[in-house]
Amino acid sequence: MTDETPVIEIVDVTKNYGGLRPLRMRRLVMGSRERLAVSGLDAGGAETLVHLITGASVPDAGTVRVAGRDTREIATDTEWLASLDRFGIVTRRAVLIESLSIVANLALPMTLSIDPMAPDTRAAVEALADAVGLSLSRLDAPASSLTPGELVRVHLARALAMKPELLLLEHPTAAIEDQAVSEDLGRTLLAAASAREVGWLALTEDAAFIRASTSTARRLAPATGELSGASWWKKLVR
Repeated sequence: MTDETPVIEIVDVTKNYGGLRPLRMRRLVMGSRERLAVSGLDAGGAETLVHLITGASVPDAGTVRVAGRDTREIATDTEWLASLDRFGIVTRRAVLIESLSIVANLALPMTLSIDPMAPDTRAAVEALADAVGLSLSRLDAPASSLTPGELVRVHLARALAMKPELLLLEHPTAAIEDQAVSEDLGRTLLAAASAREVGWLALTEDAAFIRASTSTARRLAPATGELSGASWWKKLVR
């Protein structure tokens, strides 16, 4: 991939997923350091878009390119995993092992050797936890004790662990009721991703999160697939 090649390029895509209407997106182009938040997608639509971007599914019509390559051309599991490695995915659908400690769940993307955990692995996990604002005093608690805000931080840390080119956030704060928590999570995303020079695509309806993360805001019109810009954002933040 050259510096000019987008990480994501979506053109005239349609995908049926069982919603009121198919997912439609006319055009979305993103480089590795861009910060974009897209509203207008329900949970099923957001999941479908993530699947399309990661190559887990292909569009019914239109084209999805990752690093310049049409996802329909991915022919083997090895090629798919290599393409998937470009992305760190923050989603509540990701499974944590609740009976294990938080530190063990954070280590699993890096190693299966968690009992005992090597000192260098523990150090790497603690650095990630610190980067996403997760208290080190909580790391040995069971994952079942995570609060909704802490859970977002764990998923963000796991997404960053493999050094992706771009983060994909799928309604990350949908379970958060406190605006202050959403704002803090937005600031955390900005700081942690910026420090690693990683951009993101956040699929979210959370204005506080968008504002705090300084994401560029766009809204998807489900009927047409067009992405609108500043006029919608000005209405949202009032």
